[in-house]
Amino acid sequence: MREGCHHAAAMAAAQQLSHVYPLGARLDGRGRLQIGGCDALELAREFGTPAYVVDEDDLRARARAFVSAFAARTDDFQVHFASKAFACTAVARVLAQEGLGCDVAGGGELTMALKAGFAPGEIELHGNAKTPDELRLALDAGVGTIVVDNLDEVARVTGLLEERGATQRVQLRIAPGVSPDTHPSISTGGPNTKFGLNLADAERALERLAASPWVDVEGLHFHIGSQIMELAPFRAALERVTAALGTDFSAWNLGGGLGVVYGPDDAPPSIEDYAAGKVAMVRELCGPGKRVVDEPGRALTANSTVTLYTVQSVKRNVATWVGVDGGMSDNLRPMLYGAHCEVEVADRFGGETPCIVTGKHCESGDVLVRDALLADPRPGDVLVTPATGAYGFSMANTYNGQPRPPVVIVSGGDARLVVRRERYEELLSRDV
Repeated sequence: MREGCHHAAAMAAAQQLSHVYPLGARLDGRGRLQIGGCDALELAREFGTPAYVVDEDDLRARARAFVSAFAARTDDFQVHFASKAFACTAVARVLAQEGLGCDVAGGGELTMALKAGFAPGEIELHGNAKTPDELRLALDAGVGTIVVDNLDEVARVTGLLEERGATQRVQLRIAPGVSPDTHPSISTGGPNTKFGLNLADAERALERLAASPWVDVEGLHFHIGSQIMELAPFRAALERVTAALGTDFSAWNLGGGLGVVYGPDDAPPSIEDYAAGKVAMVRELCGPGKRVVDEPGRALTANSTVTLYTVQSVKRNVATWVGVDGGMSDNLRPMLYGAHCEVEVADRFGGETPCIVTGKHCESGDVLVRDALLADPRPGDVLVTPATGAYGFSMANTYNGQPRPPVVIVSGGDARLVVRRERYEELLSRDV
């Protein structure tokens, strides 16, 4: 146990934080943030900043909540971690230990999932533009399911299977023409999406797949988007798919998409209501005895994690600009599609100074939080942004030569480094 973590774990908790933070995160008697029993300032000193800090107990609790919610309503289900949300071997290993399967969107995520310990038969390969090499890698590994996305891929998959004389389970990804109320960049089920087949082309694809003796079409798949705050769009999508393609499939994969809490105005359905709604609509619209497959990503990982930064500068012109040592290289979501983040000084929560928290990169759009209220921020302060466990690490980049941050997992007052900080010399490692 780290000395700083032990000290924080021993302090009497003074305040339970909002649901944006990991389960059990608290301010101690000094007003300092502790996560997994570890003091945020001590973590910043030991591992440096920026750093992703993951509460293992939070991850496990959410995984168990998904499994138990579906298990309470059906005996035939699968919960697969959508690994794109946090494509980190150690995070994936925790979820594999909790009995989840894994969905991957390419060869790199497949390699990570196998190293994390997912059984190949519990892995699904996704992607709208899979290469022949990725398909061969998946077939060599023995993945359980390939989700076929388009007519070109129908021909590619059936051809590879014929060459091998091997049978493969597949699901066919459908674009049902339903767009949930979410940002266009994370809406994936509408009539003009890059993902899946429209209903007319889906009929052609099913005919071609059925003509191959090497293909076992177990079911249909659709994923209509992410950060979804109501259940009605899932039903609308399923109604359209069943009306067009029938119900004669053993597995129904409704994707993921359950929204999470990023701020006080977010009110997603509970995991229990989400599972109950999906199971009920499959039973009603598709009939009894169907397998329900779910693919949570963001809803498993987002709130498990916070990112720690150190303030480098405070500049006052028209506004107060607080510059930190990270930004768009470790959390691209605010710049990519205007995602909201909360932010606090890790040992002075509840400030009243209006600030713009900006990253260190050479882009005017490199802004993490435009409407922050901080407690008299000054250089050397440690800032914390919660709910960064989905897509922060996965989208991390090296813009301006910024090394990618470490990942630290905390639990029970102990902290362990699972991904170390990238080094400058590694930025040159692919030079030839």
